[in-house]
Amino acid sequence: MNTISKIILQLDSYISGHPIFIITLIGTGLFFTIYLKFPQIRYFKRAFKILLGHHDKQKSVGDASHFQALSTALSGTVGTGNIAGVALAIHIGGPSALLWMLFTAAIGMATKFVEVTLSHKYRKKLDDGTIAGGPMFFMSRRLNINIKGKTIHTGKIIAIIFSIFTIVASFGTGCLPQTNSISTAMNSSFGIPNIWVGGILALVLASVILGGIKRIVKVTEKLVPIMGGIYIISVLVVVIFHIDNLLPGLAQMFSDALSGTAATGGFLGASVSYAMSNGVNRGLFSNEAGQGSAPIAHAAARCEEPASEGLVALLEPFIDTIIICMLTGTMIISSGVWSQKYENNFQQADIKILNTNFQSTDSIKLALNNPEKYFNGKLEIKEGIIVNQDITFIHAHSVAEEIKVFQNENLYSGIIEVNNGIVSINDLNIKGKSLIHSVPLTIKAFSSSWFGEFGEYLVALSLLLFAFSTSIAWSYYGDRACSFLFGTKAIIPFRIIYVIGFFIGSFTDTTIVWSIASIGIVCMSMPNLIGILLLRKEMKREIDRYDKQLTNEN
Repeated sequence: MNTISKIILQLDSYISGHPIFIITLIGTGLFFTIYLKFPQIRYFKRAFKILLGHHDKQKSVGDASHFQALSTALSGTVGTGNIAGVALAIHIGGPSALLWMLFTAAIGMATKFVEVTLSHKYRKKLDDGTIAGGPMFFMSRRLNINIKGKTIHTGKIIAIIFSIFTIVASFGTGCLPQTNSISTAMNSSFGIPNIWVGGILALVLASVILGGIKRIVKVTEKLVPIMGGIYIISVLVVVIFHIDNLLPGLAQMFSDALSGTAATGGFLGASVSYAMSNGVNRGLFSNEAGQGSAPIAHAAARCEEPASEGLVALLEPFIDTIIICMLTGTMIISSGVWSQKYENNFQQADIKILNTNFQSTDSIKLALNNPEKYFNGKLEIKEGIIVNQDITFIHAHSVAEEIKVFQNENLYSGIIEVNNGIVSINDLNIKGKSLIHSVPLTIKAFSSSWFGEFGEYLVALSLLLFAFSTSIAWSYYGDRACSFLFGTKAIIPFRIIYVIGFFIGSFTDTTIVWSIASIGIVCMSMPNLIGILLLRKEMKREIDRYDKQLTNEN
């Protein structure tokens, strides 16, 4: 497992922050923003009117209303990315990572508009009578190449690649990290074993998704408004408690975007590129603009005009990231918890041991980027204390303090093997003070206000609602991809496997789960982004036709 974990982490570090991905993602959003004359601004008001049913037509084909489709898509985006993902981005990249998340969302509104419009246009009815759509359908029909009168089915190949990674991402994005976050929060807050939480919720999940899209949309249209309202009000309470730190925190967010975040407290500092890559990646994980997932939900909407459904989808990044993620990030920054060390249990994947007792922050940062500085050998432990003096123990991107090693709740004495800075702790438990990230960091922000210890329960409740709803939506995305690849006969087997994966994810290492999610995001997004760029002229014609229709209506 250590070898597999190492491979996944290395693959994630290479793929997720790769310049090609970031440039393609941001570049696509910027291109369509300019090419389509800022649709996220021009159509913003009309998008809300369509959502509220002001322009509905009778007898439109589909399995869900505009609101139900948006709720399902939002249930897929409003998840752990809003609670744990924002905290992780700030933990790694500093406050300016939040700014890059917001920037990604702003231009992502245009990307979302395009991918949903094209996907809705090329949706189809399956053998079981349900509607299916998504990037794989416009890819297979519109991205083929014709050479000397002979059609080369490149579009079909791209659609197959996209569908395969959609299935992978359904587990890496919608299944494993969601149940992991829920079970971790429930175990931390209420002491309920992770495996129990996973088992109970897996049964509830099965009862929902086995009923298909009609049962899914009935659940999400009620769940999304309730969970969003509870969370937003709770976060605002924390922000108001730290109101004196609000403006300084926001000022730092903007100033650090140009200079990077300097070392402060337990935070080792972060460069501009590091903040950008983490902000962009976590922004996409949260709102999924350009990923090609939301178009699958919107394809089921009862709507005759593809561009109209595209406008409804345009609201998703705004609600998910610009409102909810911004509030979460503002809360974390203004509370100051992002740069403070706290007592916590060390996760093996977050530990890195250096071969010298480095004193300066700059030396530590350089050493972390140099494998030759990683410690190889044995750590000698006596009564829970590390005897070695010539090491720097890093946990969660910070120098760990007051470290103690336990075995079965007793202080451990013995030897721990270290290979290339990675410890092999097996049945040992390491505790100490370090920075924290993901769910625990958000909990600390909540607890730093009037909520006190009750803040932990609010986060647990929010995570339960957010993450579970995300799992519901992603099960639908995965089964549509399965139906495209293997036909409707594959849908039920996929749903069963998905439920099993949901259960297994409840007791899987958190860091590895997030890494799998990041890899799935990139590999799913690239074919979709390339596809919509190739169909840019068709999209332009679609929006020109839509504008003429609006003119005639007026």
